[in-house]
Amino acid sequence: MVMAQTDSTDVKIATDRVTLGTIDANAPSNVNTLKKRARKLKIDREINKTKFVFKGETMLGLTVSYATLDTEDTDIGLILDNLQFSGSSFSVKPFFGYFYRDNNCLGLRLGYTHNFVDLGSAKLNLGEANDIDLSLNGIYYDSNLYSFGLLHRTYVALDRRGRFSFFAEWELSGSYGRSEFKYLSGDAWKGNISDTYKCKFSFNPGIAAYIFPNVCASVSFGMGGLQYTHIKQMDLNGNYTGKRDFSKLRFRLNLADINIGVCIHLWSKKKEGSK
Repeated sequence: MVMAQTDSTDVKIATDRVTLGTIDANAPSNVNTLKKRARKLKIDREINKTKFVFKGETMLGLTVSYATLDTEDTDIGLILDNLQFSGSSFSVKPFFGYFYRDNNCLGLRLGYTHNFVDLGSAKLNLGEANDIDLSLNGIYYDSNLYSFGLLHRTYVALDRRGRFSFFAEWELSGSYGRSEFKYLSGDAWKGNISDTYKCKFSFNPGIAAYIFPNVCASVSFGMGGLQYTHIKQMDLNGNYTGKRDFSKLRFRLNLADINIGVCIHLWSKKKEGSK
């Protein structure tokens, strides 16, 4: 009887060892299974659930601005006498984009900006009590700026039909510009010529809406970023006079950097996606 009980106990212990060995052998695969299940349980905020732009679409856009200012447009005649002033600003920025994924675009933007100011004469008179009387004559400023930028834009639809959207845009750009500033001193012109080089990484959020099935209007707001600037200065004869290098990091709304544009989507998959 004792021998029979001993054999039964040994068999049970051996069976338990085999079972434990089987569990230990499968432990790594069980851990991998749990990790896969944990990945599937990640929170999906469904930001890209509604498609504003579909993968494979191509976008062409253009932003143009033009403004003029002369003596008749000024309202400061009470303190400025004998004012002869004219100025203009023109900017054109074409851009191209390709949607490599739904609501995500990689693009290229080119730009040209021209600014011109001509102050023929002006006399500042703040009255006898302030004892300030200043005369300006023959001030001239002219600049041309060329830019090139790579951008990435992500859209988030604001309605279920995908007609209105918020977008976040990041742009890495470089620019070159030459400006000429001169003034009349007696009978001779004096001043300087500046060559400006800029490299900028900026953030430009905005809103967009389809005004036609394949035409989209957008408004973006410059929020600043990281910028490096190098300025080389010369006199009016082209002789080198000095240089300046500076950089800045600033994120804030710039009211002078608000762009309104229109873009055309050359290939739309909205009908295919809605089927």
